[in-house]
Amino acid sequence: MLRVVVESASINPPLSTTPKAFVTVYFRDMMKRTRVEEGHDPIWNETLIWHLWNQPLENDSFLKVILQDSVSKKKERFIGLATVPLKRLAQRPKEVMFVRDLILLNHSMKPTNCTVTLHVAQIYDQDTEMTGNEELLGSTVNEVTQKKLMVSGLPMHRALASKPQHFQVRVKVFEARQLLGNNIKPVVKVNIADQQHLTRIKMGNNPFFNEIFFQNFHEVPAKFFEENISIEVVDSAASRSKAEIGRFQTDIGFIYHSPGHTLLRKWLGLCQRNKTTSGVRGYLKVTICALGVGDQALVDQKLPYEQNTRVQIFKSKEVPVSLAYLQFFIYCAEDLHFGTHKSATPVLEVELIGDKLRTKPQNPSDNPIWNQILTFQIQLPCLSSYIKFRVMDCSKYKCQDEIGSASLCLSQISSTGEEIQGMYSGFLPCFGPSFLTLRGGKKPPFRTSEEGTCIMDAVQHGLAYRGRIFVEIVTKIKSQQDSVMKDLSQEVTQVEMQYYRQKYGLCVIFLSCTMMPKFKDLIQFEVSMGHYGNKTDPNYKPLVSTTQYSPVIYDGTTYHYVPWYNTKPVVAVTSNWEDVGFRMNCLNLLHITRDRLKTNLDILKSIRNPRDPALLQQWEKLLKELQEDCRRPLPCMTDQPRANSLDRNKWQLRSQLLQQLAQMAKEAKPVNMVGTAKEWLHRLNAVIPEPQESLPDVLIWLMSRQQRVAYARVPAHTVLFSPAGPLSSGKFCGKIQNILLQYPEGEGQDTFPASLRVCMWLGNVKYSKNLKLLQQGSMVVYAETYENQAKTRDDWGQQGLYHCPNFSDVMGRKALPKTDFKAPPGWHWKDDWVVEPQRRLLLDIDINKSQVLEEVYENQLRNATGAWVPAAIPNTDVNGQPVEALENVKCPQGWHFKKNWIVKLNHAVDSEGWEYGVGIPPSGLPQIWNSVEKTYHSCRRRRWVRVRFRNHKELGQERSQEQETLSFLQMQDLSEEGKEGWEYGTFDSRFHLDPQPTSRFRRRCWHRQLAPNKDRGVASIFLLEGSLAVEQKDQPRKEMEKTRSWQPWKDLRHTPEDPRIPTTPFIYYILNKPHYYQLFCYIYQARNLMYNQILTFQEPFIQVVFLNHSLCTQTLRSSAAPTWSQSIIFQHLLLFEDPKDTRENPPLVVLELWQHDSRGNKILWGRSMWPPVVWLGLQDWVFTPLRWHPLVRELGEEEGEILASCELILETQKLKELHPPILSIPCKDGIYLLPKNIQPTMKMMAIEIMAWGLRNMTKVRYPQLLLECGGESLKTEPISNFQENPNFPTSTFFFTVFMPLEETHAQPLVVKVVDNQEYGQQIVVGQANIDFLQPYFCDPWSLNYTTVKLPTLSVKKPDTFLDFVYKKFWFDSSKDEEVYEEEVDWWSKLFWATGDADKSLNYNHKSYHTLKGLFRIYPFPEDPEAPKPPRQFSAWPEIEDFPQMCLVRVYLIRAINLQPQDYNGLCDPYVILKLGQTKLGSRDSYYPNTLDPIFGMMYELTCNIPLEKDLEIQLFDFDLITADDEIGSTVIDLENRLLSGFGARCGLSKSYCKSGPFKWRDQMTPSYLLYRYAKQKGLPPPVFDLEGDSLYYNGETFKLQSFESAPPTYKHLGPKKERLALYILNTQGLVPEHVETRTLHSNSQPGIDQGKIQMWVDIFPKMLGPPGPQVNISPRKPKR
Repeated sequence: MLRVVVESASINPPLSTTPKAFVTVYFRDMMKRTRVEEGHDPIWNETLIWHLWNQPLENDSFLKVILQDSVSKKKERFIGLATVPLKRLAQRPKEVMFVRDLILLNHSMKPTNCTVTLHVAQIYDQDTEMTGNEELLGSTVNEVTQKKLMVSGLPMHRALASKPQHFQVRVKVFEARQLLGNNIKPVVKVNIADQQHLTRIKMGNNPFFNEIFFQNFHEVPAKFFEENISIEVVDSAASRSKAEIGRFQTDIGFIYHSPGHTLLRKWLGLCQRNKTTSGVRGYLKVTICALGVGDQALVDQKLPYEQNTRVQIFKSKEVPVSLAYLQFFIYCAEDLHFGTHKSATPVLEVELIGDKLRTKPQNPSDNPIWNQILTFQIQLPCLSSYIKFRVMDCSKYKCQDEIGSASLCLSQISSTGEEIQGMYSGFLPCFGPSFLTLRGGKKPPFRTSEEGTCIMDAVQHGLAYRGRIFVEIVTKIKSQQDSVMKDLSQEVTQVEMQYYRQKYGLCVIFLSCTMMPKFKDLIQFEVSMGHYGNKTDPNYKPLVSTTQYSPVIYDGTTYHYVPWYNTKPVVAVTSNWEDVGFRMNCLNLLHITRDRLKTNLDILKSIRNPRDPALLQQWEKLLKELQEDCRRPLPCMTDQPRANSLDRNKWQLRSQLLQQLAQMAKEAKPVNMVGTAKEWLHRLNAVIPEPQESLPDVLIWLMSRQQRVAYARVPAHTVLFSPAGPLSSGKFCGKIQNILLQYPEGEGQDTFPASLRVCMWLGNVKYSKNLKLLQQGSMVVYAETYENQAKTRDDWGQQGLYHCPNFSDVMGRKALPKTDFKAPPGWHWKDDWVVEPQRRLLLDIDINKSQVLEEVYENQLRNATGAWVPAAIPNTDVNGQPVEALENVKCPQGWHFKKNWIVKLNHAVDSEGWEYGVGIPPSGLPQIWNSVEKTYHSCRRRRWVRVRFRNHKELGQERSQEQETLSFLQMQDLSEEGKEGWEYGTFDSRFHLDPQPTSRFRRRCWHRQLAPNKDRGVASIFLLEGSLAVEQKDQPRKEMEKTRSWQPWKDLRHTPEDPRIPTTPFIYYILNKPHYYQLFCYIYQARNLMYNQILTFQEPFIQVVFLNHSLCTQTLRSSAAPTWSQSIIFQHLLLFEDPKDTRENPPLVVLELWQHDSRGNKILWGRSMWPPVVWLGLQDWVFTPLRWHPLVRELGEEEGEILASCELILETQKLKELHPPILSIPCKDGIYLLPKNIQPTMKMMAIEIMAWGLRNMTKVRYPQLLLECGGESLKTEPISNFQENPNFPTSTFFFTVFMPLEETHAQPLVVKVVDNQEYGQQIVVGQANIDFLQPYFCDPWSLNYTTVKLPTLSVKKPDTFLDFVYKKFWFDSSKDEEVYEEEVDWWSKLFWATGDADKSLNYNHKSYHTLKGLFRIYPFPEDPEAPKPPRQFSAWPEIEDFPQMCLVRVYLIRAINLQPQDYNGLCDPYVILKLGQTKLGSRDSYYPNTLDPIFGMMYELTCNIPLEKDLEIQLFDFDLITADDEIGSTVIDLENRLLSGFGARCGLSKSYCKSGPFKWRDQMTPSYLLYRYAKQKGLPPPVFDLEGDSLYYNGETFKLQSFESAPPTYKHLGPKKERLALYILNTQGLVPEHVETRTLHSNSQPGIDQGKIQMWVDIFPKMLGPPGPQVNISPRKPKR
């Protein structure tokens, strides 16, 4: 730290008045000042201290010293200033720099006669120790340091004052790292001066919180600085004794005296209490501020997840530091990609905890050899969660160009031992020697990773393969550090030679591509693995890595698809990698265990009904399969010669975890099934990642116009073949899988790229001899070239082709004469060249459309006379290309016209449809068209349109369109057509088989089939390497050899040939046996899961997408839980796959929830995907039950769910004879309903509402209530004058609805408040969804049903004001009555009844947007002649009685445990009551120096309920000078009490007394109360028998003798009739006479108990007569 001692100053010439001088010193923009001293020669000898932290003094550091005169509190006079350079102190830090008589400068920077004397030094606190090297400064703070930091030499400002001041402490918790524990759910407890704050619960060892807490203080500074801040991280899932993970504690004084009063983004080392020797248990990143009045908090402009370049760790000094040295053995790199640069000087940079080390630059090479060791000093556990590697280009003296990057997650290459329960110690970080894949270029879209996972390559790095680096990591624990960088010996460099290469083959069959947006151009797919298969890299052999170009066809509803049908494109990519099969076998076995557990867990979660028998069956299935998978041994790594230390350590860790999970599954009970399975899955996910998977991922790119549009990444291990068996092979090896493509980051986010269905195989080519991926079909390989001709003078020939070759590829970019082709090694030509049109490219783009809009533009020119005449090309399209005249446009077969050509007038044209412009050469088309003719306009046009419609299909011909398309694609015989196979068109448009009068270009496709030679031991498709063209033979391309660098590809459609375009054959898989299926989708209901959002689906419908087919449900009315109860049936679905393959991996069914906006446009809300259940017949078929499936939004959030199921049934020969559909599905009005077997059981239910009114709403005009349930709705009448009477005109409402009986299918009740505003606008101002309706069900015939309170619109519970019933009061009859009257008062009754028990009630804050009302739901008979159940709200108060005037008496007894407000630990409380505009209480009536005041007061108010319904009781602390502080307050809803059916307006006494201290205080006598209660319950009035002292009520006779065993002697008791009525009332569950104990809360500290107040409230409606007598609760006065 920097210490400045300000000794004295001299002020010359003397000032007219005696100055009050002080010195202000600035260092690094931080100001500190001395105290004020009077005189012209003031002496301070005051010490000012600045903490340097990690920023030592530099040569340009300086101090700015200012001498000022404090003339008054509001004005300070400048005397002089000076600058003190600290260069000498920076160079000699151990010396003390004395500055004597430093001359000060005036405002004009001229010397004065004033001087200042001071000295400056750097001091080192012995209690602050360094952990790690200087760049990894870890400061420790203990109590000694904290005390030394608060010595009197520090400038305290107001801190030395003795008067309490306002302070604020802020604690922001960012994230935690390396928390020790297994499957933990951490939560952070922040204790600020014994006030606790909690974060949300997270999951994993590296959680991200990003939460901030505030705590306000009004305290004496000295006491404030002594308060502690304790931050504790606990595991919320563990028991309390084992929950603590670690903690950090300091005092507020240390924070306040830190620079800026802040610890900004600091890491705290966590340790366990009383176990400091166990070391650091994890790290927590926080920002802590301690601010006084006038202090400004430092502005943190970094993102919450942004990484610090410099790291500082605070921990207790008692915690031992476990240091280690992480050594990186950097061997070499291979296949580095330099992009457009011809060469580069590669340097490898390693980053760990903000520190960076680089290797030495090497000579320009794409395979550099570094052979160096980089050493980092770390602290265990390591704060950083990952290690980042970057390969930089340092050829320009600045390493700014990044070639590629990779990262390693430390949790994946080390173990703390917490993953395994038991004696497992874990292992230190280690890695390799192994390869790491480098990536760069476009990045994948950002997705929020799962909690507890590491930030992996998919988030940080790009998609393009940029090479690999060969590294090894070793951790050593030793006392002395080696050099940071040194070279490796030659012996060690031989390690990489062990990794000899083997040849791998990758085969991909593309089965379908659906759900695509519209592409105007042809598309193709490219498959690459590393650099192999990348068409843009000319340094590798050309491979068959791309499919043939294909068009994109409209599917008839929303999406597009590629029409492959029975001809499936195939790619084959060969590559060379080291053998890591032993590592992948283990990984695949773990993935099988994880995937089966996750699948069973998803099914378990979808079963919502706890009584469903399938729930227990699924749980038993999960346990059984988990035990089977966990008991399967992993391949042993101890005897594997190529296994390294990390392999052996992870094998041991994984094996022990599987053993534990198997034992847990064996002992598991059917309790908390989902939570238990989630915990097991989380533990499995923690050990599965394999950092040494050196094989790069397989990348599939969707390409259009030679640009990569969308991609899919397939991990290599998932498709890798293993000779050890199918369990060790990848789960998708040789199997069909569904892949969803996605756009790179920042591209095409509005649409869905594509859904691919592929079959992949990857493996050593020596295992590919008998490769058979699909159950049926055959593979065809052929070469392709296109013969091109142009039309010149009505003759077709080569003239006029210009830059297009005579024979070229499909895009016309490269010359491919038939004579230049040669067969690749291992293959021979099977036949000669034949003409074979690529009919896929000739498909009608309007296929699957029901109607098409045709348009033709009529063009005219202005001649010399100014008249309009037809143009040279009178008929064109919108781009000016010539088309047929209107009369020559014929209707294609299968279509018809309903109307003839008309002129379109719906855009900017004149009355005849013309638009005008000035032609601009060379095209002659205007750039701007106008609707008004001007004299200088030279051309005009108008648009003619006509709609053609597809002919209606007859019954039984539904699949004829797809059959016609398939027949067209399979047609091969040209002689029948009498044609030569020519296609007419241009490269910019679609080609046709029929020539048009305007055709000027034609081409035809020539194919020559290849056949494999004799068996060579490998699959023949993996021999298709190199180019087929002869010109490549003189320039052989070696695999690892550099050739020349090429410029980026350009659009060479009309340029000479591009020699970089490889000439490779095309591979197709022919599947000639079609199979037809029927898909049944049963859709019941969708609902929103985000309960904190007010959401109603506006006119929703479901679109079901299956491959290239899609259908929609009916569109419903707006609803929060739309219920379709509909079946969607797809008939005659065509799949060219073997049924066994389809059953094992069926195509995904996609259910999309769409809604409409205010303009009627469709908006996609969410999407759900899952595979259907496949049945290959109806022998064992049963209906698939409905299950809840998540609805996923665009960013991957699951914000809704849908109740549905799907099944795919094969049309066997027997089933084809049945009338479609196969299953008997009920149909009504052309809509298929749900089958009765799975349809929820519906029952008519009555929903009865007592809607009293709306409360706490502002800025509403005419609000009304809208209730929706099960497609039915009810709307109340608007409240005409909300400000004067917020009640509804009618209070009771009733409607019936059919509701499902099962809880799984329960429908929510949606309550909305709609405000009718000006101009007919209706706005929803509040909404509440009640998803759980069970508490509101009742038996309408029962008389003793317990009511259930209604949730408010703000999801707040109403106040519960009746929790405690006091004991019955009995007096001692042996006492004399006079003595009783003298000694017994109300306080005696209180103490005897309570026994001094502190019974507190639940406190609720004031609810906003509240609906006053109740619900009842009960069965209602469907038979109109059946007896109707009685209404539940028939006897409630009449709506006309409200608003009503009431007299309110508030009895305040005492307060308990109030929060201290004064420095003496006490307060001076007084009470203020607020009710509407009325305010009672006085600050003069305060109770001095007490925390438990006894009030004994009664306040009487008059109010108009419900306009004035909220009674607020506030307690303040009396202060003589400053403003009074609020201690706390509580709010009571008087309307709730007045409307309650339990008599809450005035508590029911135990005895009826006409006089005395316990006189009856209610307005009505007990007999009248009993009469009103019977009327409210719908019972006959009670009948009294005065002679027999009995009463007949509710069918029973009650006698007074049964309640009074002996005649009472107390003279104040009332008549027998009233006493008997009171006894019966006390048995009806009404509110007894009681005292409430309410909790006080304060806005300054919300949620914190500020004390309690004991009180009660009596409400007397004036319409019921005068109120009863008051109760004297005045405190007892002492007697002599």
